[in-house]
Amino acid sequence: MTTKDCGAHHSHSSSCNLWAILQPSKPRFILQDATVINFNVSGNPPKFLTSSFQITLSSRNPNDKIEIYYDRLDVYASYGNQLITSATAMPTTYQGLKEVFWSPYVGGNSVPIAPSNAVNLEQVHSLGSINLMLHLDGRVRWKVGTFITRKYHLHVRCPMFINFGNCSAGVKQQQNETLCLLSLGFNSFLAYVLYWAFFILLSVLVGVVISV
Repeated sequence: MTTKDCGAHHSHSSSCNLWAILQPSKPRFILQDATVINFNVSGNPPKFLTSSFQITLSSRNPNDKIEIYYDRLDVYASYGNQLITSATAMPTTYQGLKEVFWSPYVGGNSVPIAPSNAVNLEQVHSLGSINLMLHLDGRVRWKVGTFITRKYHLHVRCPMFINFGNCSAGVKQQQNETLCLLSLGFNSFLAYVLYWAFFILLSVLVGVVISV
């Protein structure tokens, strides 16, 4: 639902008023930085990757009246649409109206990868830089007042440019923040919240009429 939708459907004025009160927006995920600890392609021909990164990822909740529970979050990296690290489980996190940060280690030991990807990874490693995709996958719940929704799937993708430099010293990616792409069942959540808010409002109005 948008402001334009509300203007076009006057019969839904109560829902639109609730929409205006909540002003719901998706959280904004940002990849702050990534440090290379280990990156080694092995095998003859190349077919395994041993890697380790430490990343700093943040989430900003732009909502004044909606809080978030991150019940399960797994973070991993991919290259060429293939998983190249193991999934790292992150702790359950409650997000109120402030920004939250995570700094997990992501990597894997001798992770099998497609021969074509292994060759490419070996080549770009020798050239000094590589573009990977960081993924955050999990379940979230939303809190409005005392009301908490069911769990919704969340998937975040963050482009991650790695400049290897001297890996033994640990090298951070570019200093500029990288905005991540987010997909989740947010529209279903909004419909759910508006439904219950409208139901509560209707119940209050009925109670007032009966009392009169």
